[in-house]
Amino acid sequence: MTTKIYSSKIILFALALTAFGIGFTEFVSAGILPMLTSDLDISLGTASLTISVYAGSVTIGAPLLTAVTSFIEKKKKLLLMIITFFVIGHIISALAPSFLFLLIGRVISAFAHGGFMALAPIVAANLVDSDKRASAISIVLSGLTIATILGTPLGTFVAQVTSWRFSFALIGLIGLIGLILNAVVIPGNLSISGKSSLKSIFTVLFHRKMFLLYLATIIGYGSTFVVYSYISPILAIDLHYSESSIVIILLLYGAMVAIGNGIGGRISNIRPLKMLPRMYFLLALSLLALYFSYLNPIFALVTLLCIGLFAFMNVPASQFLVVLEAEKHLPNGVTMASALCIAAFNVGISLGTFVGGGALEYFGMRFTGLFGFVIAIIAVVLTLIIGKSKSKNNSSY
Repeated sequence: MTTKIYSSKIILFALALTAFGIGFTEFVSAGILPMLTSDLDISLGTASLTISVYAGSVTIGAPLLTAVTSFIEKKKKLLLMIITFFVIGHIISALAPSFLFLLIGRVISAFAHGGFMALAPIVAANLVDSDKRASAISIVLSGLTIATILGTPLGTFVAQVTSWRFSFALIGLIGLIGLILNAVVIPGNLSISGKSSLKSIFTVLFHRKMFLLYLATIIGYGSTFVVYSYISPILAIDLHYSESSIVIILLLYGAMVAIGNGIGGRISNIRPLKMLPRMYFLLALSLLALYFSYLNPIFALVTLLCIGLFAFMNVPASQFLVVLEAEKHLPNGVTMASALCIAAFNVGISLGTFVGGGALEYFGMRFTGLFGFVIAIIAVVLTLIIGKSKSKNNSSY
């Protein structure tokens, strides 16, 4: 009896679907906080721990889980184990008799999030030819970026119609479907070179170019969240869009994110380091444009959609560059390098949200675009510095 070999497109779809579930759960709490406070009799500040604890657990879990599971040579087995824990975490969350159990479920899911998003891009890159690796990574990440937009409205809708528990149950079901699909389509002999350890965390971080790439990722990715974290109040309070209109706008924003992510993957296949500062510069211009178009709701809306187009265009290139640099200089730390990149993305979310909160508190929501522009320009400068050092070394990327 022969084993059926599935095409890389089917495998990438299975990985992207799982990534969608992972992105869904990261942002679902934002829409169900009021329901958690009333049902579990907790304050809004306590309920918000489902967001902050989750993000912190992803940041810690990505490198830590990568290190402690490095002895598992069969990467398909490891991937399926991680997805299984993701499902278990959501079962615990959906059935949680108290807030403590809800947090436990969130932490388990977050660790699985970090482990999956560290391993899945490397799996994707190993499924295709070398000139299509960035595109393969972008397909996997497209599930995450689409969920970034759909997670809050969809989770809120399900919770309003049924219960917040059903939102977590739905995400668990998506994870279960992803588990089955990945179990069927991923080849059992999948092999990725190199092993990780806790020591490798510091080995990767202390590598100068890797550190600069992570720093650029934190700053560049974070610049988007200076605005995006507050997009709903911007649309409702300052631009005076109705609740129904905001849902449609968020869906349009999500479509722009998906388009931008796909474009970013395609144009980063050959020379990602050359393209990355250009993508950050376009993002910076769109953030600056928001400040000047803010007084006109139509122009501001068009600008926000442009921000969506450029927001995650840089993600495939950032992840791909980390993998390339690790393969070249740290061959035993490729998976750990990818894990730390996932951690960098989450640190970027926290940074952008913090800066945006300060901007709107002291200056007003209009200034979120201006502050985001400044941060994005810093990312442009950093990537140009990295590119200049690469050109001296005759780098091919």
